[in-house]
Amino acid sequence: MTVSRRAILLCIITALIALFTTGCGYRAGARSSTMLPNVRTIAVPTFENQTFRFKIEQTLTSAVIHEFLARTRYRVQSGIAGSDAVLNGIVTSIYSGPIVFDPSSGRTTKVLLTVGVRVSITDSKTGQPMFEPTDVMFREPYEVSTDPATYFAENAPALDRLSREVAASIVTTIIQSF
Repeated sequence: MTVSRRAILLCIITALIALFTTGCGYRAGARSSTMLPNVRTIAVPTFENQTFRFKIEQTLTSAVIHEFLARTRYRVQSGIAGSDAVLNGIVTSIYSGPIVFDPSSGRTTKVLLTVGVRVSITDSKTGQPMFEPTDVMFREPYEVSTDPATYFAENAPALDRLSREVAASIVTTIIQSF
């Protein structure tokens, strides 16, 4: 090998080593986060549903539990007994409305789904608030087919996407607050 080939090979090897041994550490940082001192188990009972939408509270509760399990080291359970803290959630509103119309037919082509949620955390032994009630709104736009032959109800998948967004936001807010 010539000197220039060795230098190029050395640079490539150094770059590969640097690439494989470094990382941003975002996930590791979130996983090792200690949200609250002396909390090992968090109860996440089914959210209260103050809307007329059937089973939305189950979808949101499931998404929040999944997000807690994926991003924290806490034991998550649905029952309050034996927990250190309780995450209470209330679905306060849900509505959807058209936001884009097809100019030629006047049909809706895009809908905006909006969900309001209130979340708080209390100490299960003392009942004292650990995380004050917080009201948040989430929005998810989705497309609607203008062709009746190819129509597919997109509202359920949009609600699933929105539930994952709500859960990620709730867990991130709680982790970053402590």
